Amino acid sequence: MTDHAVPNLPSRRFEDTIAFYGGFGFELAFRDPAWLILRRGELQLEFFPFPDLVPASSSFMCSVRVDDVDALYRQIREAGVPERETGWPRLHPVRPRPWHLRTGYLIDLDCTQLHLIENPA
Repeated sequence: MTDHAVPNLPSRRFEDTIAFYGGFGFELAFRDPAWLILRRGELQLEFFPFPDLVPASSSFMCSVRVDDVDALYRQIREAGVPERETGWPRLHPVRPRPWHLRTGYLIDLDCTQLHLIENPA
């Protein structure tokens, strides 16, 4: 296994987190009462229980770097996550950014912001 870092994100309820991320291809890799790991290919997200999280006050975030950001974005949209400016969950469209990468944003059901970043060619 190569060295890597994995985000640790809050979940108010593991069942809801599994269902939400499962809608666009993440599968359960590990679960116990204190930890949850979801995988989608080489992507891995780890969650800890945070039942008292107030989503509107959350400042959790991470970056998800993929070769085909459009495909991931499309799968998230097809799972029913709407594009909108407020509320959660929600999506912000993929577009070129001033830093020369194409990115979009996913705000999940616990108001964690995931930067969806396309790997440079």
